[in-house]
Amino acid sequence: MVQRLEKVLQDAGIKLTSVASTVLSKSARAMLEAMLAGESDPVVLAELAKGRMRSKIPALTDALRGSFRVCHHGVLVRQILSHVDFLDAQLAEIDEQITTRVTTFEPIIERVQTIPGVARKCAIGMIAEIGVDMSVFATPAHLALWAGICPGNNASGGKARSGRTRHGPVALKTVLTEAAQAAARTKNTYLGARYHAIRGRRHLQSRRRDPPRHPDRLLAHRHCRRWVSGSRRRLARTTAQP
Repeated sequence: MVQRLEKVLQDAGIKLTSVASTVLSKSARAMLEAMLAGESDPVVLAELAKGRMRSKIPALTDALRGSFRVCHHGVLVRQILSHVDFLDAQLAEIDEQITTRVTTFEPIIERVQTIPGVARKCAIGMIAEIGVDMSVFATPAHLALWAGICPGNNASGGKARSGRTRHGPVALKTVLTEAAQAAARTKNTYLGARYHAIRGRRHLQSRRRDPPRHPDRLLAHRHCRRWVSGSRRRLARTTAQP
């Protein structure tokens, strides 16, 4: 929906997204409503900016100079905005239903939120996917394996093989990934410190393994094996000659 709205505005010569971060903010929505009402003066439209966007009024004035036609662009914009409002209403209704149904799990939700990086929505998502009966999992490792987030370790004879994880619940993996990313940004926590320690080691190892980025050096790196093997063959032929 947002991309379609931006495309319609671009067709009308309205470069709103070059100044505003989104076309669905309060300031942008007020400008769109004014244009649907027939207002075409860019100075008047720019004055509808609110908050920090008021510092961009000169740029907004230039971005709002276009040929917005209410009989054409207005019809499309009005339909898109109506659909966006419908989706927002549907999301609000679903959030209300979720809030009503999780009231019996409030103590568990509060306990799960004590984990660094886990907010209320993440806690509700984890409970919805995993459940509250932990007796079905013998150990925490069984839960990690079932969720599909347990890293594989397949090696034989010093050679590492594929360690792909199993396909776990998509919704659960999404929630856990968001929580892990949030936990990595926490300070003075074990999970945050652990993340930065692993990240530092892997970054150092990747720098040692990665080839040089300069084009000439990259070309040499790609063909070094071919050159070495060719040199060895030439050396063998020269040595074999009487």
